[in-house]
Amino acid sequence: MRLLNAVRYTAMVAVFAGGVAQAQFAGTAPHDDFRDTSILRPPAGSKVAILVWEDLGCPACARWHPVEDEVARKTHVALVRHDFPLAQHVWTFEGAVFARYLHDKVSAKLADEYRSDIFKSQMQIESKDALHQFNERWMQAHHQQMPFVVDPGGKLAKEVQADYDLGIRLNVEFTPTIVVVTNGAYQVVSGIRDYNPEPSKLLEVVEGALAKTGAHPAITTHHTTHAQKLR
Repeated sequence: MRLLNAVRYTAMVAVFAGGVAQAQFAGTAPHDDFRDTSILRPPAGSKVAILVWEDLGCPACARWHPVEDEVARKTHVALVRHDFPLAQHVWTFEGAVFARYLHDKVSAKLADEYRSDIFKSQMQIESKDALHQFNERWMQAHHQQMPFVVDPGGKLAKEVQADYDLGIRLNVEFTPTIVVVTNGAYQVVSGIRDYNPEPSKLLEVVEGALAKTGAHPAITTHHTTHAQKLR
């Protein structure tokens, strides 16, 4: 989904030094308009990672979401998801905050399950009230107590905003933006104008990156994280 022009202030941002080079791990890599590519790196301890910028209300994100999980499990590479709530989806910022509440207060596994269920149900959620109703039903179904206040100090909202700001720094224009990265290179899989590969392309690119880095799937740890954590 296209990012609204109103928030595209990245045109004023200069290209940062120390960027990561575009690569072709598999097939021909599409041209991108990324700016600060220095942020396109795997987390510590990983040679290859899948980085994702997603919006919980984006239909294309819902289509790619299970594929990202499947490829990460199959290849055992790190999967790092960044929240990128779009302004036209009035409820998705709060949805991302609630997912982070689950991650911090309940479990990372349940938070991932919540995100997956949101994607499956996104056509039924058109407002903040509808999201609140969904959350109440979801918590009850998972035998969890609904918090009186989800984010009393605003810490989780700041983390979501930090994820969004990171996407702006990169110049994310479409969701989902999916990038396979190594410590010195990257290849875009989704998020480029007029480039709409089948989701199966992700596995091909990840396997190409593993081959080029010499990382063996059997010894590479798979984990799903949300990078922006405020202490």
